[in-house]
Amino acid sequence: MRIVVGLGNPGKKYDRTRHNVGFRVVDFLAADLGVTSFRSAFQSLAAEAGMGEGKVVFLKPQTYMNLSGITARAVLDWYKVEPAHLMVVLDDFALPVGKLRLRAKGSSGGHNGLESILQHAGTDEVPRLRVGIGPPTPGATQQAGFARREHVLDAFSGEEEGKISKAIERAAEAVRLWMRDGIEAAMNRYNVEEG
Repeated sequence: MRIVVGLGNPGKKYDRTRHNVGFRVVDFLAADLGVTSFRSAFQSLAAEAGMGEGKVVFLKPQTYMNLSGITARAVLDWYKVEPAHLMVVLDDFALPVGKLRLRAKGSSGGHNGLESILQHAGTDEVPRLRVGIGPPTPGATQQAGFARREHVLDAFSGEEEGKISKAIERAAEAVRLWMRDGIEAAMNRYNVEEG
């Protein structure tokens, strides 16, 4: 069994923002596996799909980004699954738009949603797929923290949207490879591809 948690914020106003790339990857992958609807469960929108002889659970936490770990802990407990079988899909402004980066474990890198999941999981050994959303525009504001918040809650430009749409497809392929062959295989293939 595998669990895929896409990170984002609930509500229409956040739908196409940079911070909601995780939701978009989950939606794309779920639809590709025949999911037609999500239901409320685990303080999240959840869906299940068949995966070979097992299954995969898709989650889009509705707790807002900083509390995403509540959903992760609840689903791990419910299905009695180890954190290594959970993939977190999230945005990363340290990566160029469309670049993918998979890791089997490590720190949150300052991402509040991932930090919440690591804290609730009680380990840093949680696979994650970072999708590059590009950095804030230099000099956008004097306050760096404010610039980052504004940036992640902003929409992609037209040119960036084309790149991110392709990245979402590649991210879904990377998650499928992880589900089938494990994190090492996914890292070996998708960490070297250009965004």
